[in-house]
Amino acid sequence: MKIRSIVVILLLCLGVTNIQASERNPRAFFNKKDLTLTGVYYYPEHWEESQWERDLKQISDLGFDFVHFAEFAWAQLEPSEGVYDFAWLDRAVAIAAKNNLKVIMCTSTATPPAWLVRKHPDVLITHENGTKMDHGARQHPSPSNNFYREYSLKMIDKLAGHYGKDKRIIGWQLDNEPRPVYDYGNDAQQRFRDWLNKRYQTIGALNKAWGTAFWSQVYSDFSEINIPKVSQMFMNTHQILDFNRFATEEMSSFLDSQVLAIRKNSNPEQWITTNYIPEYSDGHLRKSDELDFHSYTRYMVFGENFGVGRKGYRLGHVERISKANDFFRPIDGVYGVMELQPGQVNWGKINPQPLPGAVRLWLWHVFAGGSDFVCTYRYRQPIYGTELYHYGIVGPDGKTPTPGGLEYSQFTKDIKALRKEYDAKAKNPETYEKRRTAILYNHENTWEMEKNRQTTEWNTESHVDKYYYALKNFGAPVDFIDERENFAKYNVMIAPAYEMLDKDLVSRWTKYVEAGGNLVLTSRTGHKTRNGQLWEAPFGEPIYNLIGAKIDFYDLLLPHTPDNVSFGGNKYQWTSWGEILIPDSSTETWAIYEGDFYEGSPAIVYRKLGKGSVTYVGVDSKEGKMEKAVLEKLYGILNIPILNLPEGLHIEYRDGFGIAVNYADKTLQLPVSGRAKFIIGNKSIDTAGVSVWKE
Repeated sequence: MKIRSIVVILLLCLGVTNIQASERNPRAFFNKKDLTLTGVYYYPEHWEESQWERDLKQISDLGFDFVHFAEFAWAQLEPSEGVYDFAWLDRAVAIAAKNNLKVIMCTSTATPPAWLVRKHPDVLITHENGTKMDHGARQHPSPSNNFYREYSLKMIDKLAGHYGKDKRIIGWQLDNEPRPVYDYGNDAQQRFRDWLNKRYQTIGALNKAWGTAFWSQVYSDFSEINIPKVSQMFMNTHQILDFNRFATEEMSSFLDSQVLAIRKNSNPEQWITTNYIPEYSDGHLRKSDELDFHSYTRYMVFGENFGVGRKGYRLGHVERISKANDFFRPIDGVYGVMELQPGQVNWGKINPQPLPGAVRLWLWHVFAGGSDFVCTYRYRQPIYGTELYHYGIVGPDGKTPTPGGLEYSQFTKDIKALRKEYDAKAKNPETYEKRRTAILYNHENTWEMEKNRQTTEWNTESHVDKYYYALKNFGAPVDFIDERENFAKYNVMIAPAYEMLDKDLVSRWTKYVEAGGNLVLTSRTGHKTRNGQLWEAPFGEPIYNLIGAKIDFYDLLLPHTPDNVSFGGNKYQWTSWGEILIPDSSTETWAIYEGDFYEGSPAIVYRKLGKGSVTYVGVDSKEGKMEKAVLEKLYGILNIPILNLPEGLHIEYRDGFGIAVNYADKTLQLPVSGRAKFIIGNKSIDTAGVSVWKE
């Protein structure tokens, strides 16, 4: 047992309940023997109270473990200022408990009541052009409005005071799909100035960080600084970078203040999370440190041309769930999925039906990543409001299960059967764990590169995905990590396009490699300081000693004139970014450019350093096949066994179980040993099929 867990137990025995996130053990909130729990959103305030008993009983009969209440119910919880009504919610909680359903309680900060907005219109987000959002939607208030922050906490304090000691409540969800808010209101403006003052201390330090000597932008006082007009051409990019940081920290601190308000009123057994949308450039995903753990929302079919084959959009992209799993799980070691699509949705450009079996496939894919719970939005398809055509577990009649509802019910039965096979001593295969790889990611790099792309051919997330998709094709478990992690845990670490860094990070990378780690760096890495400025040195110089090469210059090609990189006897097209390298004498050249005035110059280099190695990939290919080939060669050198999975097949292991899901448009055969004992499915896996086994 970890020391932190022992400390938590002792504090609980002493009656200490205001335990901070750093002292809490997220793993303790869930019983490993349960494997995962399944839940559903239910909005009692949307339906006649006479129907609650029927609905909650059917939720239980379908196999769900918990329900999710009060996400958007502020108007019902506080119908007028300072007047609270929890009686209706008490009745709903009681009916849920009667039907053996636990409850996730929510704060309603995404939807303030009309009386609050009309009395205090400044709580509404002000756009860059000066117009305000208005009541009648959701996520229209600003976390940068001082009154809104303070008043929200009053409501949360009352809610937590009422339900914080209620053992029927297993946890809390904050807000709804929170993300940075870009508010131009008066409070936001002053808070931004205060944030800058705290960050830089002196106006001179800010001027240096922002390079305000350029174009006569020099400030003499923090009061002269405005929130940047992002739409204004040529606006100071360093100022925009700081505004992104500020907006991220505003939402993070708003969430953290909610956590503290709940925690001072609640049992320590009640966990606290929120449901992020996996937009990987949203920095608050890893900055809301008071949360017990992080959860996400994921929709797979909404009319985009994702997936394998002509109708692949009915299943979605094979790694869309996987990437979210691998991004959120490493933050706290625990994660859940708060919204997983139950069927057809209403908010895409085109909203097709998912393929039969798709919902069950997605549920197992979430499970494969190690989740502790999965929840769906929503139980009943609405009959009024903005989401009329959004499927639920049952249709608009409130009784008839939808195809997705039946697939959720089947999943709950499958999990109950799987629990009987659970072995606490079971381990994942050694070959699987040997493939485990870290991807070092910092959202600020994405902000900076997307603002300074230099070419329409560059896409930061697509660049990262070329490495991620290759790893999943290998059957590798992947952890997205940030700089707070212990690098030594990983045999291989990839830092794609890590543009902004400092010399301390380069030193950490060097020590990691010298101690036996294997580091892969890619194009655009090390070009800038943490302030987004170029080094006053040769281009990218801080990484030269690490990679064993210099960067002579970089090139960008027009879309209609791609060139090739020659690597391993194959040619790979590129257009978006290519760095021409000058390797040291002891550094190997793995790939060279073809087709232009620098033909024959190195594009990819490799060197051994201490007990480890550094691979530098100075070029971004068009299709990602080159990136996969580079990793294949590296893993071969390191004697790391890899798979070569067919397109659309995904395999993971957790708790000693192997889980495979098939997004391909044909039946596939699983590359498993004859020792495999199949619990669900078999070695032959059909489209939208699932197989689960033990070895």
